[in-house]
Amino acid sequence: MLEAISLDQLRTFIAAADAGSFSAAGRKLHRAQSVVSQSLANLEGQLGIRLFDRTGRYPVLTSQGRALLNDARVVVASLDQLKARARGLAGGLEPELSVAVNVLFPTGVLTEAVAAFQQTFPNTPLRMSVEGLGGVIEPVLERRCSFGIRGPLLVNHPELQGEALLGIRYLMVASPRHPLAQHRGPIPSSLLGEHVQLVLTDRSRLTEGKDLRVLSSRTWRLSDLGAKHAFLRAGLGWGGMPHHVVEQDLANGALVPLELEEAESDARIAMSAVYRTDTPPGPAGRWLIDRLKAETEEPVRS
Repeated sequence: MLEAISLDQLRTFIAAADAGSFSAAGRKLHRAQSVVSQSLANLEGQLGIRLFDRTGRYPVLTSQGRALLNDARVVVASLDQLKARARGLAGGLEPELSVAVNVLFPTGVLTEAVAAFQQTFPNTPLRMSVEGLGGVIEPVLERRCSFGIRGPLLVNHPELQGEALLGIRYLMVASPRHPLAQHRGPIPSSLLGEHVQLVLTDRSRLTEGKDLRVLSSRTWRLSDLGAKHAFLRAGLGWGGMPHHVVEQDLANGALVPLELEEAESDARIAMSAVYRTDTPPGPAGRWLIDRLKAETEEPVRS
């Protein structure tokens, strides 16, 4: 008998419990009170328990009815979710959206876009990895990601198409205790080379032999932006950081900007969304890219 329980019966049960009467549930469901009453009586017969006490003027949930009400809500919600996801898949919606994001991309911008994505595509799972340099491009090329958010390196891939997002302000900094911070005037390359430069790197094969703004022969290479930030604050080296990450450090003096003699001390790194030309993002991926474009029209948030 339990196998014969229908979604309609569970919806009627929930409506009656929420409305407080069978007549009110009938109005909500656009049915006669007698139909609601009969549907609930059939459900009780199939379950073998009484869901409502009908001895008073209005039906009242029994202890058994209260115990099963939340289970009924879960079943109905799960089936509604299944139906909504099936409709999306039938319309070409991705079963899952996988995105690789450059570690330099502002977290605040990404978070606001993803929060809006969750509201618009509640049934589409999101898989997101934060990577450096080639760690963004490689999974896109290998079709493991719908799209990536990359910086200016590794642009010579004709099978990829890019769409501009924003420019990240990027500057060279050091701890005020670091010797370079004590130098007066622009710092020459010869002096930079005497000190360890902290360089962000990644584990992909695409970046072997490629460097971005490496100005010293003495380098420590880190694949984690947070570790690089901490090492800079500790005075273990000098190096470049996105302005939105170190803005507070610059304001409170934990880090100071360095003025370089033969290279840009303060530049902008172009960020873009990139995907394979032969497999562009589906509806969810397209929506997220467009939302990121809209978000990046505003001032960058950390």
